[in-house]
Amino acid sequence: MAISADLGARLEDIVNQLVSTGRYNSKSEVLREGVRLVEEREKRLAALDAALAKGIADADAGRVKAGGEVLDRLEAKYKTMAAKAK
Repeated sequence: MAISADLGARLEDIVNQLVSTGRYNSKSEVLREGVRLVEEREKRLAALDAALAKGIADADAGRVKAGGEVLDRLEAKYKTMAAKAK
């Protein structure tokens, strides 16, 4: 099914420029690429939302560590790694 969209003057100019420079073969190709990029962004946002929800659930359930404890462990880890690299 064909879709018709009013992009407005600014976005239509961008689409036309991309086609006229040869970067894309058609306006449809530009729009398909745009929709693919939106789809990828939405997937990343959904993954981020899921990670945030998991983190909040873990915190609510008491599955947390003190920040100082984590920082001390990381500092020791990276000091060891730096020493081995010398």
